[in-house]
Amino acid sequence: MAKIDTKKLDKVIADARRDMDKRAQGYREQALGMYPHICGRCSREFDHTNLSELTVHHRDHDHDNNPADGSNWELLCLYCHDNEHQRQLEAHMGNNSTSESKGNGATHNPFADLKSMLNDD
Repeated sequence: MAKIDTKKLDKVIADARRDMDKRAQGYREQALGMYPHICGRCSREFDHTNLSELTVHHRDHDHDNNPADGSNWELLCLYCHDNEHQRQLEAHMGNNSTSESKGNGATHNPFADLKSMLNDD
C-alpha cells in the first residue's frame, strides 16, 4: 500500500480553505458595501454589533458566480438564510418524490429477514 504524503495533503487542504475564505471575504465585503444592512426576507436591521449574523446568499446557489453588480447576491440573516436553503432542499426533494420508483431510493431492507433471524435463537 502506498504511503500518503500527509504534509502535501494538508498543504492542499489549507490552500483550498484559504482561497475559499479569501473569495468569500471579497464578495461579502462588496455586498455589505453595496446593500443596506437589512435582511432581505425578515427586514431585521443590523449594525456593527451583530453584522456577523448577516450572510450573503447566492441566488443561483453558485458561490463562484460573483458579478461586480451584486445581481446574484442578497443579504439574509442567519435564520432566513438557513430557511432559504431548507426550502430549496425541500423543493428539490419534492420534485423527486417518486425517486424510489425511479430506482434512486434505498435498496437494502435491514428487516427483510428479521423473522428468520429471531427464530435462529
